[in-house]
Amino acid sequence: MKKILLASLLFIGVAQLAQAQLQVGLKAGVNYNSDSFNNVSNDVLNGAESRTGYHAGIWFRAKLPIVGLYLRPEIVYTELSNDITYDNTFATAKTTDYKFRKIDVPVLLGKKIFGIGNIFAGPSFQYILSSDFGFDDLKEVSTDQFSLGIQLGGGIEFGRLGIDVRWERGLSKNETKFVDDSIGSAEVNFDTRVSQIIFGVSYRL
Repeated sequence: MKKILLASLLFIGVAQLAQAQLQVGLKAGVNYNSDSFNNVSNDVLNGAESRTGYHAGIWFRAKLPIVGLYLRPEIVYTELSNDITYDNTFATAKTTDYKFRKIDVPVLLGKKIFGIGNIFAGPSFQYILSSDFGFDDLKEVSTDQFSLGIQLGGGIEFGRLGIDVRWERGLSKNETKFVDDSIGSAEVNFDTRVSQIIFGVSYRL
């Protein structure tokens, strides 16, 4: 179902882009695993190594027939750090840092404001490429590779250069299953979905 929805939205996006004047650009930036801008400011001052990551990719933009609105699909590679705690009730709880790598495909609807500003929102489709958990006694069985999220944000543009900030939240559960051999092959599930604050810089080609 997720694959069908993704393919449908991409088809609609390509069809709209094909009928409009197309702009293309590159983008990159920093991702931070958090629900709160306040947490970002506090943790970044302390290093925030276990919660930060980066992204890089390409974006497209085309005006829609509706005055002032544009469609902006993106294809972005993201690598993000997170930490997770495992407590099997038979041993002391353990916390590990891990990284996961994914391809994000946001399909954003935006509007220009005050000439140089813009606001936007839309679904973000995610495909997990890989992850590296550090629990020695857990053996990974499977990971949900597809998930759906939503992005909200805004930014400003100075000529070809753009700066934006976004908030992303997962809408579907992204679960990883493990087997814990230390307690008789019990199955353990972690929800590896994260919310993010994303700071980005873009350049229009």
